[in-house]
Amino acid sequence: MKFLKLFILLGVTLISTSCESKIKNKMEPAKEVVLVQKFSKQDLQDYETAYFASGCFWCVEAIFESVKGVKEVISGYAGGTEENPTYEQVAYGKTSHAEAVEVYYNPKEISYFELVQVFFGSHDPTSLNRQGPDRGAQYRSIAFYKNPKEKKIIETYMAALEDSGRYEDPIVTEVTAFTKFYDAEDYHQDYERKNPNNSYVRQVSVPRLNRFKMNFPDYLKKEAH
Repeated sequence: MKFLKLFILLGVTLISTSCESKIKNKMEPAKEVVLVQKFSKQDLQDYETAYFASGCFWCVEAIFESVKGVKEVISGYAGGTEENPTYEQVAYGKTSHAEAVEVYYNPKEISYFELVQVFFGSHDPTSLNRQGPDRGAQYRSIAFYKNPKEKKIIETYMAALEDSGRYEDPIVTEVTAFTKFYDAEDYHQDYERKNPNNSYVRQVSVPRLNRFKMNFPDYLKKEAH
């Protein structure tokens, strides 16, 4: 059954809420306090890491955190050359970075190949420089690899998706060697869970997460069902 996930493409609903409203409302206080356990880099040293970019990192972080075998997900910036980028710089397209996530996972519970399936199955890889209402190269689709084995997994899976005839348009996901990941500002971490009343979260992030859960029930943590 897992092989069938190769042919799943989740639709991304276009909603008026945009990345600009994210910037304007970034400090919008949550009406509900949500306590989230965070782990230090020391706590996570025994886990493997994977890096992906597929639109708003609030959305992508929430998706990967719902996946079994994933211990922690950090929102940040990658794929560019500028050092120490800020959210305002990246979100306004003033850098070559994309919003990305750093995924800490246990390979005994979930494989890198399965994480690649999650990546492609939770966004539209044929959408150039856009996911949902967010537009710009900072929201482009990127699968980062750390070694030749990961690169082969990504490219083989992409080729299978293309051969499946599932998409009318070509896949535009960048396959890029990983170099550097910059953590996003603290208020972005676990943003969806901490800010359930934010308009972007309600209209974009939560529906995207729910579509993923519906299509990948076998990959979810028990508490995510």
